[in-house]
Amino acid sequence: MAPQKVRKNATFEPDNTIVAKVERFIELSMAGDPASNAFLAPNVEIAFTGGRRFSAPQEIGAFNATRYRWVKKKIAGFDIAPGAKETVVYCHGTLYGEWPDGTPFAGNRFVDRLVFADGQIVKIDVWNDSAEILLTRR
Repeated sequence: MAPQKVRKNATFEPDNTIVAKVERFIELSMAGDPASNAFLAPNVEIAFTGGRRFSAPQEIGAFNATRYRWVKKKIAGFDIAPGAKETVVYCHGTLYGEWPDGTPFAGNRFVDRLVFADGQIVKIDVWNDSAEILLTRR
C-alpha cells in the first residue's frame, strides 16, 4: 500500500486500522454485544432505510428482530474517504438469513456509511434491499 498523506489538523487513521474498527464494530453490533457501544461517540446519529433513527446498536437489534428471524452480513469490501476532520467508511455487501416465517434469503444488498471523528463513530447511515423485498413477498 502506498503511503498516505496526512493533512494538518486532520483526524486520520491508516486504512487498515479504521477497517479493523468497522469490522469489529459490525461483528459486535450484529451479535447484540454492548461492547459495540465503545466504538460510538456519545451523541452518535444512526439512520436506517426509511428514516428510522436509533441511538444505540441494541435498538437496531430490537428492530431487526421484528424484520428477520436472524440476519448476518457478508462483507464484500470497504471504500474509505479520509477528510480534514472526518473519515467516511463505506462498508458494502449482502445480507443473508431468514425472514420471520423461516424462509431463507441471501443476496440482499446493503451499504453502511460510517463517519469517524476523533477515533469514534459519530454517524451511521444504513441502506439495504429488505423493505423492497418484503413488499414483493406480500
